[in-house]
Amino acid sequence: MTGRQGPAPSRRSLIGAGLGITAAGLAAAGSGKALAAGSDEAAGSGGASSKGAGPLSAPARGRAFLAAAMDACPDHGGIRLAQSYTDQAGLFSTAFTYDNALAILALLAAGRHESLTRATVLGDALLYAQTHDPAYDDGRLRQAYNVGPYTFYDGSPQPDGFVRADGTANVGTQFGFTGTAVGDMAWAGIALSALARRTGAGRFLTGAVRIGEWIERTGRTDEPLGGYKFGVDGANQRLPFTSTEHNTDLVCLFGRLARLTGERVWLRRRARAETFVRRMWEPAGGFFYTGTNDGVTVNKSPVPEDTQTWTHLALGSRTGAYTRSLDWAVAELAVVDHAGRTNSTVPAGQSYEGVTFSSASLVANEDAPIAAGQPKPDRNGVWFEGTAHLALALRDRGKRGDVARARRLLASAEQAQELLGAGQTVGGTALPERAGVVSASSPLDTGFGFGYYPYRHTGATAWYLMAAARFNPLRA
Repeated sequence: MTGRQGPAPSRRSLIGAGLGITAAGLAAAGSGKALAAGSDEAAGSGGASSKGAGPLSAPARGRAFLAAAMDACPDHGGIRLAQSYTDQAGLFSTAFTYDNALAILALLAAGRHESLTRATVLGDALLYAQTHDPAYDDGRLRQAYNVGPYTFYDGSPQPDGFVRADGTANVGTQFGFTGTAVGDMAWAGIALSALARRTGAGRFLTGAVRIGEWIERTGRTDEPLGGYKFGVDGANQRLPFTSTEHNTDLVCLFGRLARLTGERVWLRRRARAETFVRRMWEPAGGFFYTGTNDGVTVNKSPVPEDTQTWTHLALGSRTGAYTRSLDWAVAELAVVDHAGRTNSTVPAGQSYEGVTFSSASLVANEDAPIAAGQPKPDRNGVWFEGTAHLALALRDRGKRGDVARARRLLASAEQAQELLGAGQTVGGTALPERAGVVSASSPLDTGFGFGYYPYRHTGATAWYLMAAARFNPLRA
C-alpha cells in the first residue's frame, strides 16, 4: 500500500444501506425441475453421461454445476436465479446479479439447446426482478436476491423463494445486498443483450435498454475525470466512486445497445465511458488503475487484475499499447499455491497456478484474519475467476506464448474443479461429482475489504466456461 487514497469499493463489495454483516455470515420462466435425463447438465453425481458415453468433460461438469445452482430450490417456483455459492460459504440462497449474468453468458457460449433454455430462464428472472422490485420501477436491479428459504444467523426466518408471496422479487436484505452497482447493471445488460441477439426476443432488448437508461440517469458525472459513477447504496444514495471496471463494462454494453437499437446516442455514451478508462492508464508501468474515489484524483492502489484483462476484452484491437496490461498481470499478479504456503488450504501433493485479485493481495497480513471470524489469508491463493479472465484474454490476444500460458491456466482451473470443494452442497443437495470451480484455492484477501474462499462458485465456473469456449462476453 502506498499511502495514497484508499481503495474505492469493488463492484463485489457490499453496497447495502449500512446493515452490518455478521462474521459468520460472510464466509466468503421455465420449469423448476432439472433438465431431462440424457443431457450433460442433467448428469447425476457419478460424473458420467446418462447416455453411457463415458465421463463428462470438464466444461460439461461446469455446466452441470450451473444447472444444480439453478435448481437448488425446486419447490419454490419456476421463476428463479442460480445460487451463487455453495451452502458452505454461509450466504445461504443468495443469488448475485453479476453471477447470474455470467451464468447466462456461459450458457450461451455452450451453443447447446438445453443451455439456451436455461439461459432464457435466467434472463426472464432478471426481467422479473426489474419489473417487480418492491420499491422502484425505474429499471434497476439489486446487488443480490434470495432464491430459497433459510433461517438467518439471528434466528429470523426467510421463508420465500425468488418470488415473494406478494409477487415482488426477494431482495437480499438479510445481508444488506440492497444497493445497485453500475457494474452489476452493466453485466446484466450485456447478458440480456446477448439473449436478445441470440433469440430475437424483444423483451430482452427492452430490459437491456432500461438498464442503460438507468445508468445514464444515475451514473453519468461531469467531474474532471468523467465517466460513470459507482451506483447507489441501499438507501438510494449516490456513491462517490468511479470504477475503471464499471466503465469498461459500459464500453461493451453501450456499444451493443448502439448496434441493436440503431440509436447513435449509445455511441456517445460509450465514448464517455471509454475516455474514462483510457485516463486510468499508467504508461510507465503498463497497467490500468482501479479508478477514482472523488472524480478528481486517480486511486493508485491497490491495482486489481480485472482492469487489466477486461480492458483488452472490451477494447480489442483498439487497445494498441494498452494490451501491455496483460503482460503486467502475468508478471505482477502471478501466484502458485500449494500446501507448503503460509495459510494455504490446498491438500498435500497438489499445486495451482494462476493470478491473485490485486497487488494488495500479494502483501496481505498473513498473521491477521481477512475479517473478524474469518481465516487468515494465503498471499499465494489463486483467484480462479481472474485466472479465467486472463486465460481468455491471452487466447484472444494470441501473441507468442499466449496460447500455451492460457492452456496452463485453464488446466489449473480444471484441476481445481476436479479436486477442490468436494462434498459441498447447494440448497442442501449434493452437487454432481467434480462439478463447479471454487472461487479461490485458499483464503484470499482482495485488498478491497473482503475475501474469496475455496467454495464452488457460479461466477468462477461461468468465467472458466467462457474461457474454455473462447467466448468473449465483452466484445460489443
